[in-house]
This record gives sequence, C-alpha cells and structure tokens, in this order.
Amino acid sequence: MTDTRAGFVALIGEPNAGKSTLLNRMVGAKVSIVTHKVQTTRARIRGIAMEGQSQIVFVDTPGLFRPRRRLDRAMVAAAWGGAADADIVVLLIEAHRGVTDGVRKIVETLKEHGGSQPVTLAINKIDRVEAKVLLALTQQMNELFPFTRTFLISAEKGHGVEDLKQWLAGELPTGPWLYPEDQIADLPLRMIAAEITREKLTLRLHQELPYQLTVETEAWEERKDGSARIDQVIYVARDGHKGILLGKKGETIKAVSQASREELEEFLGRKVHLFLQVKVRPNWLEEKERYSEMGLEFKDGNT
Repeated sequence: MTDTRAGFVALIGEPNAGKSTLLNRMVGAKVSIVTHKVQTTRARIRGIAMEGQSQIVFVDTPGLFRPRRRLDRAMVAAAWGGAADADIVVLLIEAHRGVTDGVRKIVETLKEHGGSQPVTLAINKIDRVEAKVLLALTQQMNELFPFTRTFLISAEKGHGVEDLKQWLAGELPTGPWLYPEDQIADLPLRMIAAEITREKLTLRLHQELPYQLTVETEAWEERKDGSARIDQVIYVARDGHKGILLGKKGETIKAVSQASREELEEFLGRKVHLFLQVKVRPNWLEEKERYSEMGLEFKDGNT
C-alpha cells in the first residue's frame, strides 16, 4: 500500500482574496461561507480534502487586515496562529489588485514570524488580467519573498486549482490520516449551520448589515422522521439593528430563514425545520464565551 500523507495547510491573505472560495473548491463542499463583504470568516474553519493517499486539512484563516476592535484583534491573532501551526502556508493574492500595501505587510510579517515550512504563492482571479501583467506580478512577488512555488489560479472557475491541490498533497508529511475519510470539516454541525445563516444575512442585507451581529445555534433536535429542528438566535448590539433584521412585516427574516433552511437541507441531505429569533445583546462583542465558540482567543484589555 502507498504511504499515506496528512498535514495542515494555512490559507492566508487579505480579506476577499478568495480564500473561502478556494477552500470550498478544494474540499468539494461548502464549508466556509463566501460573501462579498470583508471579514466573513471568523473562526479558523478547517476543510478536509482527499487527494490520492493524502489528506489535506485546510485552515481557512480570517483575512489579514489592520485590527481595530477586540474581535478584529482576535481574528488577526487566529490567522497568524493558523499559519504558524501549519505544515505549508499558501499566500493568496488577487491578480487585478497586484502588490497592495496589505500584501506587502503580510510578506513582511512572514519574513519576521514565518517558520521553516514552505510558503507557496497562489495568484487568484487570473481571468481578470492579461498574461504580461501576470508575468510581471509573479516576478515582483518572488523578488519580495522566496516562495517555494507560484500557482496561477481562478478559485471561482477552477483553473489551476487541481495542480495546486496535487502539489500540496505531495508535499505533506507522511503519516496516518488525521480525520475519517468521509469527514469534510472539523467544525461541529451547529457552528456550520450558524455560519450558513450568517452568510444569508450578509447576502440579503448588504450595506445595511450591522457588523455587530452573531448567529448561534441554540438547540438541535433530531426527529423520529429523520428531519432536524434547528433553533438559532441572531444577536445584535442595538435595538435599531433588530428592526433591520426583521424587515417590513418580518419579510427580511422570513427570506433569510428560507434561504438558510434550503441550503441546510442540501448540506445535510434531509428535511430541516429552522426557527430564527433576533435578540438584542449590547455587549456580545466583549463576552468571552462568544470568542470561544468562534475558536478565537479572548484577550483582556486592549492587548
């Protein structure tokens, strides 16, 4: 029998670089929520992909950005923590944006805090620029940092993703698989369900959406007929936010509930009864328990 390989791959990059889209394509299932609003990924979601005899465990870190609030600081700490613990780091940048100040900052931090593991460059959204621009960008990035390899990909369309996946599979350390073969994420189903609802809120509300909201799965009941009853609470920081989420005659919350239920049914492969409530919780951003649930570290004070 061929030796098995297994290990952790950290996907790092600026917000909206396409990390969640790439993760979902590699894994072949939706385990990380994808929206056009920055900072949708809060927890260090792991997606698990099988490639031949290799098991690739992806750490989908929050996008790296300049932190302002306690939640932001915890997310950035989680991103660098994910990179430090990984066997391979993949830096994802957007072809059409080129070498931004944010990308330069990430490269500087990699030089300062990076470990001995290989760092690979993946230039995403290659369909948006001409070949000569890609060539110049590849050269510029490799002058900034000694990347082990450079891959040109389109996470959305799938171009180059298989090559990257195969290379990662071959570079992982030999050893037994870390998870059962049919498992695609190590997040509890309750958290995946909450993330799906949070994505639907983001897509529905766009600019109106208050950042200070979180979704929690409060109860999960397996029914005798094979269906599941899922009760979720959407916590907001202010009374005014509650009205935005409910919408006129409750239309917004109904639409979000329906979209989330449909996706949950597809994800779980069975009927789902979803019940959503909106509650005001002014200081949820300062509650230690919320951070633990998101897999983030809560730090006292402003550190």
